[in-house]
Amino acid sequence: MSITAQELEILSTKAIAAKASAYCPYSKFRVGACILTASGEFIVGANVENASYPVGTCAERVAFGTAIVAGHKEFKALAVATDIKPAASPCGMCRQCIREFTGPSFPVYMYDGDGSYKVMTMEELLPDSFGPGDL
Repeated sequence: MSITAQELEILSTKAIAAKASAYCPYSKFRVGACILTASGEFIVGANVENASYPVGTCAERVAFGTAIVAGHKEFKALAVATDIKPAASPCGMCRQCIREFTGPSFPVYMYDGDGSYKVMTMEELLPDSFGPGDL
């Protein structure tokens, strides 16, 4: 499933804007994410930290959780935005979470603090992965 230039523009704009909603008083590391659903909706998330560090939730998982609870099960693309250069990629836990709901060819657009991006597929981010279809 590919995305149009207009969808990519909206996806990136929403992911970058979502950083403003991040709750990150400890790390000061803002992350925003936006998922494009197969039905054309854009769902955002931001990281939410906690004084008990392992309890924090990454922006990608916030976005996917919000999408799943809203009834979405099929997705076209994900954008993740940070303030650093080069752009940060999803952590290992997020990679497996993303893979739960996507296939190996699913694109992840990673934006740096200047708005430049790198795109990788889930296969590149999580080689030899497994998903629900493998169980």
